[in-house]
Amino acid sequence: MANITALLTERKQLLNQLNSMYYGSIEIRQKDDKQYIYVHFRQDGDLTTKYVGEYSDVLYNLVINNTNHARELKKRLKEINKELKELDYVDVDGVDEMVAMNIDLARRNLVDSIYKQSMLEGVATTYSDTETLVNGGKVNDMTASDVDKVINLKRAWEFIMSIDLANYPTNYAVLCQINQIVEDGFSVTAGKIRKVPVTIGGSSYIPPIPFEDQVKSDIHDILHKEDGIDLAIDLILYVMKKQLFLDGNKRTAIIFANHYLITHALGLIVVPSELVSDYKKILVAYYEDESKKEDISNFLKDKCWIKIA
Repeated sequence: MANITALLTERKQLLNQLNSMYYGSIEIRQKDDKQYIYVHFRQDGDLTTKYVGEYSDVLYNLVINNTNHARELKKRLKEINKELKELDYVDVDGVDEMVAMNIDLARRNLVDSIYKQSMLEGVATTYSDTETLVNGGKVNDMTASDVDKVINLKRAWEFIMSIDLANYPTNYAVLCQINQIVEDGFSVTAGKIRKVPVTIGGSSYIPPIPFEDQVKSDIHDILHKEDGIDLAIDLILYVMKKQLFLDGNKRTAIIFANHYLITHALGLIVVPSELVSDYKKILVAYYEDESKKEDISNFLKDKCWIKIA
């Protein structure tokens, strides 16, 4: 990602430089006894005319020099765009450039992220089968239920990577929508806060029944208490420990936190498949003892955070 970051930074600087320059085909217009300089150039494919100023030899020569320099800048811009294409970078219009870069990071890691989340949930899939499903193919060695879980994960990730969501705040509505997608076809209450008691496998901890108004207030407080990676981790731990939904809480929590990370250009969090066992042990310890929060927080930060640069 460092190469992409450098190229995007250089491209932005070159575009700013071009926009601040007077350059192009020169036209001298006469009015009364004075002459005025105009330039014609193409901008985003359209022919544009810009007034430069009253004629002087100094201004005229400046435009000529700028025009020659602009050719070099445009040549370099073409080279940068070619290099970005070779790196599989996809421009995202309508969002901040760093956020667009984070969306590109998420897209690049989409199959890997879904595979790792599937492993965390005990879905019987391989990386190859996951890749096939993400790319719209069919597999023969997975149950229909596991296939649907992988496809739902793909849909949920695509949801948070969309342009509309990249410009939308992380909030309660986004959380519920993610759970609705993750649990689509598995639960009639998908996307709705649970109203019945639940237990957590492997743990003696019994989460209290959540109430919508309190959940909204808690999420608001987390989002306004701090920022950065610590905020994202707090979102994950809150959703998981409260067990807000009947099912899909771990998947929902991770994707919800990644929406925050993407919209703030902070990278991604995904639990590596080889660390699932360690993760579950630390997570259960946190369920049963709030003082273990630092352990699970450090694990997520040190082992699961993919930084954007």
